[in-house]
Amino acid sequence: MTEAPDIGHPDLSHKVCLITGASRGIGAAAARYIAAAGATVILGARKVDSSQRVVEQIVSAGGAAEAIMLDVTDDDCVAGVVNHIESTYGALHLAFNNAGTQGPAEPIHQQDPAEVARILDVNLLGVYRAMRHEIPAMLRTGSGVVVNTASVGGIVAAPGIGAYCASKHGVIGLSKSVAADYARLGIRVNVVAPGAVRTEILIGWLKDEAKIAAIAEETPQGRVAEPEEIAPVVAWLLSDASSFMTGSVVTADGGYTAL
Repeated sequence: MTEAPDIGHPDLSHKVCLITGASRGIGAAAARYIAAAGATVILGARKVDSSQRVVEQIVSAGGAAEAIMLDVTDDDCVAGVVNHIESTYGALHLAFNNAGTQGPAEPIHQQDPAEVARILDVNLLGVYRAMRHEIPAMLRTGSGVVVNTASVGGIVAAPGIGAYCASKHGVIGLSKSVAADYARLGIRVNVVAPGAVRTEILIGWLKDEAKIAAIAEETPQGRVAEPEEIAPVVAWLLSDASSFMTGSVVTADGGYTAL
């Protein structure tokens, strides 16, 4: 496994951060990294058992974290989680909206409309619902930072995954608009757009190591990333080190979109 270089964590001390889709992959790696940077991390996911294991890793390393059930397709659930954070921790300062899903790779005439709706509901409307409740909490605090997960599939496209690409293009457009809405109110909104990262979504899409190797070969660095390589990018975007950035899209793709 390729690990991110130790360049020191940004200072996120005394911050409270909600992460959606935190039970595995990029979300779990980001939770560990952000907690190591000093933040109290709330790991929101449908798979609470999995996110609880991440919490145990964070606590054993001296960090502060809580696992909570969060379904980004349920507006009341999202509202309840944000209310819980405010009542328990006093404020919500940071949010990493990372929950996402993928479906089978098929041409559009073979795609199940219900499956397309599901992908859009999680990937795009899930980010909308999250920000809809996170931002008022941040306004009550006086400032805040949001990072949303898109993908290189939100910048370019790939055959057979039209719904996924549409959802991630939508995340970028939505994030830019919201960034403009709140830029003078102390809230920043940016996007991280990972390339091929060895997560369950990538493995579920490509199915086997040969196809993953083919994607790696198409990437200038000649490999796929590990989730731990995306986490420092997220933490930096959440920190004051990126204070003059809002409405930005940061790719972490090994050069894939440079071609």
